[in-house]
Amino acid sequence: MEIKKEKPTEERLKSLGVDNWSPWECEPSSFDWEYFEDERCYILDGKAIIETPDGKKVEIAKGDLVLFPKGLKCRWQVIEKIRKVYRFE
Repeated sequence: MEIKKEKPTEERLKSLGVDNWSPWECEPSSFDWEYFEDERCYILDGKAIIETPDGKKVEIAKGDLVLFPKGLKCRWQVIEKIRKVYRFE
């Protein structure tokens, strides 16, 4: 399972309706997580490293549009307080 990230244009963000997504934030910490649905999120601030069971690490930061696939198990390491908006797909 692959975490997909991109640097979206303003047009892409508008077409996805990011302004209407749910907010979430987290202070620096580490925790395990599992996705039971596809989740798309847009990072407003902060930085985190997401590690999958196979040892692959993906860094996400301000300005990234990220898709976490259904069934993904991972470990979040929040480096800088992160603020994001998200929706389930």
